[in-house]
Amino acid sequence: MAEYSAPVKDMRFVLDNIAGLDDLSKLDGFAHVEGDVVDAILEEASKFAGNVLSPLNKPGDLTGSHVKDGVVTTPPGWKEAYQGFVEGGWNGISAPEEYDGGGLPQAVTMATLEMWNAANLSFALCPLLTQGAIESIRAHGTKEQQDKYLKKLVSGEWAATMNLTESQAGSDVGALRSKAEPAADGSWRISGQKIFITYGDHEMSENIIHLVLARTPGAPAGTRGISLFIVPKYLVNDNGTLGARNDLKCVSLEEKIGIHASPTAVMSYGDNGNCVGYLLGEENKGMACMFTMMNSARLGVGVQGLAVAERAYQQAVEYARDRRQGQAPGMPKGEMTPIIHHADVRRMLMTMRANIEAMRCLIYLNGACLDRAHHGPDAETREIAMGMAELLTPLSKAWCTDLGVEIASTAVQVHGGMGFVEETGVGQYYRDARILPIYEGTNGIQALDLVGRKLGLRGGEPVKQMFADMQETVKGLAAAGDEMAAMSLQLNLAVSALKDATDWLYSNAPNDPHAAPAGATPYLRMFATTVGGHLLAKSALKAKAMLEGGASDTDFLKAKIVTARFFMGQILPTATALLGPVTEGPETLFAIDEELLSA
Repeated sequence: MAEYSAPVKDMRFVLDNIAGLDDLSKLDGFAHVEGDVVDAILEEASKFAGNVLSPLNKPGDLTGSHVKDGVVTTPPGWKEAYQGFVEGGWNGISAPEEYDGGGLPQAVTMATLEMWNAANLSFALCPLLTQGAIESIRAHGTKEQQDKYLKKLVSGEWAATMNLTESQAGSDVGALRSKAEPAADGSWRISGQKIFITYGDHEMSENIIHLVLARTPGAPAGTRGISLFIVPKYLVNDNGTLGARNDLKCVSLEEKIGIHASPTAVMSYGDNGNCVGYLLGEENKGMACMFTMMNSARLGVGVQGLAVAERAYQQAVEYARDRRQGQAPGMPKGEMTPIIHHADVRRMLMTMRANIEAMRCLIYLNGACLDRAHHGPDAETREIAMGMAELLTPLSKAWCTDLGVEIASTAVQVHGGMGFVEETGVGQYYRDARILPIYEGTNGIQALDLVGRKLGLRGGEPVKQMFADMQETVKGLAAAGDEMAAMSLQLNLAVSALKDATDWLYSNAPNDPHAAPAGATPYLRMFATTVGGHLLAKSALKAKAMLEGGASDTDFLKAKIVTARFFMGQILPTATALLGPVTEGPETLFAIDEELLSA
């Protein structure tokens, strides 16, 4: 099994032509983001991912992390790799320069995140959560909190976690029971137990900053009564040095299907009544603070779906080139054919490739929208960009993670019987990917967010803008003629079907509380697949223009066009077909009595 090799050429193509890197470099704070700088970053990141993180992936899966007497140990090489990650400055490349970060656009960070997660998903989970904590403390923390925690988190010297889930409070966060009692010095005393805490404890960083949801005395019921607290593993003195160990511990680690090397902890706070926490943001406004972190994490999990798909695809292609079986039409007689020449195997590989390229476009565009939302030249530009970023986030999280599972499963299928044998390593990608549609808000919740909130966001303007953008692409394809004209017809059918589905939801959701939830999941799939087709079509148009302009990398550019054609002919029609499931309504979902479901 070869190590991960970052698809730097395609990453740069998407950054340039979908994310609009040149325009991003003109925004306030990004003047230093020149083409050669980005090239150097991608090149160095690809080396660290391929040479350091990738070789640790399979051994980490086999060894896992372990806990003894409340102390967690990660697999051999993990701590050293993390130190290399920190020393390379990778942890804070997108953080503001005022906190010693690199100040890079989120769009560029999407590419480096893809590399870390493709090379070693379990490892990359640690810095992912730290990034979310940085954003939450930046957005909601006091100046004292920002000064105390941010530089250490940005550097990676300290890591962070997100503590929402309890045994009775999963997706229903409002059911949590953890408590926070005020102390005389203005701090709080935290008590309770949290489960499924990624990197809840480890030895890689000198401190861990836990962000913990809890209830204060007399707080309203449900999510309206939740507050967020900063709870350090080691208390931090006023001069920034580490003080006493806080009253918290890892009780146990979960035995999981995948991401074995990532320590998923059961955390206990305040067993001795002295777990010190500090309110982050306003009391009873914890969900708003946590969603700053969670929205960052949701896009990050979408990157994970893309990344594990890319890694699985690379191994599937390698295996299909080497494995010989049967006789494919047109191949030399008397020789077994590499299975990459068999039509069904090629169909699987092309489906993987086309979906991955569409996912990459969506993720990088989402990151670029966040850049424009935070760095745009005026309030209106920033508001429009934020609306688009918010619309795209549930698509990025749900579609890319669903496809991550599907593509990893397809990679197993390409391997045939050997795919079911752990020795090949391809099964790890499937096992690792399976958590992605579940955590940071299940994909069903992402779909409900899309139909329940994002369709009506800002008066529906982001949705209208997306439809306008897609129609422009339809026109551009038609004007380009030849094979592009055929893609125009296919994209137009999908956009029209999506418009019909959207209008049906607008019309029926106000009158039937089950209408939108019943069609939410197929609608998200329909929406994301259509947007994916639109972005691949834009890629094809740009590739065509570059070829006509005499660009030298003809094979790469021609492949971009062929991949877009494949998506339009083989994948996009599945989006059009989802109009029926979206508009079917909820009747048949509830027509059978629940007692009969097990009959």
